[in-house]
Amino acid sequence: MPAPAASQDDLRPRPDTPVEVWLPTAPALPLVCDSPHSGTAYPQDFGHELPLPLLRRGEDTHVHTLFHTAPAHGATLIAATFPRTYIDVNRSEADLDPAQIDGAWPTPLQPGPKTQQGLGLIWQHIVKDGVSHPLYTRQRTAAEVRHRIEHYWRPYRTQVQKAIDTSVQRFGGVWHLNLHSMPSDVYLRLGRTDAPPLADFVLGDRDGTTCAPEFIHLIGDTLRGFGYSVAYNEPYKGVELIGLIGEPARGRHSLQIEIRRPIYMDEETRAPNAGFAPLQQHLEQLLGVVAGYVRARMPERA
Repeated sequence: MPAPAASQDDLRPRPDTPVEVWLPTAPALPLVCDSPHSGTAYPQDFGHELPLPLLRRGEDTHVHTLFHTAPAHGATLIAATFPRTYIDVNRSEADLDPAQIDGAWPTPLQPGPKTQQGLGLIWQHIVKDGVSHPLYTRQRTAAEVRHRIEHYWRPYRTQVQKAIDTSVQRFGGVWHLNLHSMPSDVYLRLGRTDAPPLADFVLGDRDGTTCAPEFIHLIGDTLRGFGYSVAYNEPYKGVELIGLIGEPARGRHSLQIEIRRPIYMDEETRAPNAGFAPLQQHLEQLLGVVAGYVRARMPERA
């Protein structure tokens, strides 16, 4: 996957392919990488009221392409093709506000803090320059939400779980990288006025609970060696997926990687910038370091 040109971004719907999976092309390792938010195929039934350039601010555009060599290092790479603004696979399927649904919901709902901010399972707005822009002028019907869950959310989560389970069954453990990018105005979006400068990379392990400390620091130290600034759990700690997967006491290590978007792309046009290729090369080297680390620690049954 070379650096994509902005004019070639395929925004057409892909209802038959909600998720893409690239299996290892080198001897398989218990290493799984997933990019839940880099999808650019906008479903026809989205029904949003925003211009596409504004809506695309929700994308982690190109992230799966940045990590495209993961299978050559023995990893499984998984990416959603649909945008997170349609349905966010890094949220629980119960993370919904009843007020945003037209009709009765058949199971109990558990809206979390992000849902209260309009950024739960079904996003309600996009923020730009501190201004909130609503996605919809009406509620989504219960049938519409169920369709998104069954045809987009569930297939993605099924593939991630399959890759995790396969690694655990074959090797007795797994190392998981949950891949993202973050906007340069993230602190403004979060309403933070006392914020430090945003790091080039933010690594999250939910305050030390989802992976061994040496694993997250291996990645942080490697990135710093390339000249990037790195922060841990600030401002992102990791959300649903790493919380479900990461159980370091059982040999299941999961962490979230956030990349500051201006390093590799123009945030307005989504086009790769001059930093794209150098970053891609550094991430290729990082994957090699991670693969070596995993290979040296694979349980004996492998």
